[in-house]
Amino acid sequence: MMQPTTSPTHPPKDDPFTSSELAQYDGSDDSKPVYVCIKGQIFDVSAKREMYLPGKGYHIFAGKDGSKGLGLSSLKPEDAIADYSELDEKHLKVLDDWVAYYTKRYNIVGRLVDN
Repeated sequence: MMQPTTSPTHPPKDDPFTSSELAQYDGSDDSKPVYVCIKGQIFDVSAKREMYLPGKGYHIFAGKDGSKGLGLSSLKPEDAIADYSELDEKHLKVLDDWVAYYTKRYNIVGRLVDN
Protein backbone atom coordinates (compact mmCIF):
# COMPACT_ATOMS: atom_id res chain seq x y z
CA MET A 1 0.00 0.00 0.00
CA MET A 2 1.44 3.35 -1.03
CA GLN A 3 1.79 5.99 1.64
CA PRO A 4 0.70 9.53 0.76
CA THR A 5 3.62 11.83 0.02
CA THR A 6 2.38 14.25 2.65
CA SER A 7 -0.04 13.86 5.50
CA PRO A 8 -1.59 16.15 8.08
CA THR A 9 0.66 16.76 11.03
CA HIS A 10 -1.59 19.04 13.07
CA PRO A 11 -5.14 18.65 14.35
CA PRO A 12 -7.70 20.52 12.23
CA LYS A 13 -8.16 24.18 13.07
CA ASP A 14 -11.40 26.11 12.85
CA ASP A 15 -10.00 29.62 12.36
CA PRO A 16 -12.42 31.83 10.43
CA PHE A 17 -11.27 33.35 7.13
CA THR A 18 -13.14 35.74 4.87
CA SER A 19 -12.74 35.41 1.10
CA SER A 20 -10.52 38.50 1.02
CA GLU A 21 -8.29 37.06 3.77
CA LEU A 22 -8.10 33.70 1.99
CA ALA A 23 -7.13 35.43 -1.28
CA GLN A 24 -3.86 36.52 0.35
CA TYR A 25 -2.73 32.85 0.35
CA ASP A 26 -2.80 32.26 -3.42
CA GLY A 27 0.90 31.46 -3.86
CA SER A 28 1.89 34.88 -5.18
CA ASP A 29 3.67 35.83 -1.93
CA ASP A 30 6.59 33.50 -1.13
CA SER A 31 6.47 34.48 2.55
CA LYS A 32 2.94 33.08 3.01
CA PRO A 33 1.60 29.53 2.82
CA VAL A 34 -0.71 28.46 -0.01
CA TYR A 35 -4.30 27.64 0.92
CA VAL A 36 -7.08 25.92 -1.01
CA CYS A 37 -10.67 25.89 0.20
CA ILE A 38 -13.13 23.08 -0.56
CA LYS A 39 -16.70 23.14 0.70
CA GLY A 40 -15.72 25.84 3.17
CA GLN A 41 -12.75 23.94 4.67
CA ILE A 42 -9.35 25.59 4.17
CA PHE A 43 -6.34 23.35 3.54
CA ASP A 44 -2.67 24.32 3.70
CA VAL A 45 -1.28 22.91 0.43
CA SER A 46 2.17 24.48 0.87
CA ALA A 47 3.79 21.02 0.80
CA LYS A 48 2.89 20.93 -2.92
CA ARG A 49 3.30 24.68 -3.42
CA GLU A 50 4.78 24.27 -6.91
CA MET A 51 1.44 22.95 -8.20
CA TYR A 52 -0.47 26.05 -7.04
CA LEU A 53 1.85 28.89 -8.04
CA PRO A 54 0.78 31.50 -10.61
CA GLY A 55 0.95 29.96 -14.07
CA LYS A 56 0.63 26.38 -12.81
CA GLY A 57 -2.33 24.06 -13.40
CA TYR A 58 -3.96 24.27 -10.00
CA HIS A 59 -3.36 27.97 -9.38
CA ILE A 60 -7.04 28.68 -10.12
CA PHE A 61 -7.89 26.97 -6.80
CA ALA A 62 -5.24 28.75 -4.71
CA GLY A 63 -6.51 31.37 -2.29
CA LYS A 64 -10.18 30.63 -2.86
CA ASP A 65 -12.97 28.09 -2.63
CA GLY A 66 -13.11 26.41 -6.03
CA SER A 67 -15.49 23.62 -5.04
CA LYS A 68 -17.56 23.68 -8.23
CA GLY A 69 -14.48 23.32 -10.43
CA LEU A 70 -13.18 20.40 -8.39
CA GLY A 71 -16.55 18.67 -8.56
CA LEU A 72 -16.62 19.13 -12.33
CA SER A 73 -12.93 18.16 -12.69
CA SER A 74 -12.56 21.47 -14.49
CA LEU A 75 -9.58 23.81 -14.61
CA LYS A 76 -11.61 26.61 -16.19
CA PRO A 77 -11.35 29.79 -14.09
CA GLU A 78 -15.09 30.41 -14.43
CA ASP A 79 -15.78 27.05 -12.74
CA ALA A 80 -13.43 27.69 -9.78
CA ILE A 81 -16.15 29.12 -7.55
CA ALA A 82 -17.52 28.20 -4.13
CA ASP A 83 -21.14 27.64 -5.22
CA TYR A 84 -21.48 23.97 -6.07
CA SER A 85 -25.29 23.85 -5.64
CA GLU A 86 -25.83 23.02 -9.33
CA LEU A 87 -23.68 19.89 -9.26
CA ASP A 88 -25.49 16.61 -9.91
CA GLU A 89 -25.06 13.51 -7.75
CA LYS A 90 -22.11 12.22 -9.80
CA HIS A 91 -20.22 15.51 -9.51
CA LEU A 92 -21.04 15.84 -5.80
CA LYS A 93 -19.39 12.42 -5.31
CA VAL A 94 -16.29 13.68 -7.17
CA LEU A 95 -16.25 16.77 -4.92
CA ASP A 96 -16.55 14.62 -1.78
CA ASP A 97 -13.68 12.46 -3.07
CA TRP A 98 -11.54 15.62 -3.36
CA VAL A 99 -12.42 16.58 0.21
CA ALA A 100 -11.33 13.11 1.38
CA TYR A 101 -8.12 13.35 -0.66
CA TYR A 102 -7.17 16.76 0.75
CA THR A 103 -8.17 15.76 4.30
CA LYS A 104 -5.74 12.81 4.19
CA ARG A 105 -2.85 14.85 2.81
CA TYR A 106 -3.07 18.42 4.08
CA ASN A 107 -3.66 20.24 7.35
CA ILE A 108 -6.99 21.99 7.77
CA VAL A 109 -6.18 25.54 8.86
CA GLY A 110 -9.62 27.08 9.00
CA ARG A 111 -13.00 27.63 7.44
CA LEU A 112 -14.49 30.16 5.08
CA VAL A 113 -17.02 32.33 6.85
CA ASP A 114 -18.61 34.36 4.06
CA ASN A 115 -19.96 31.70 1.70
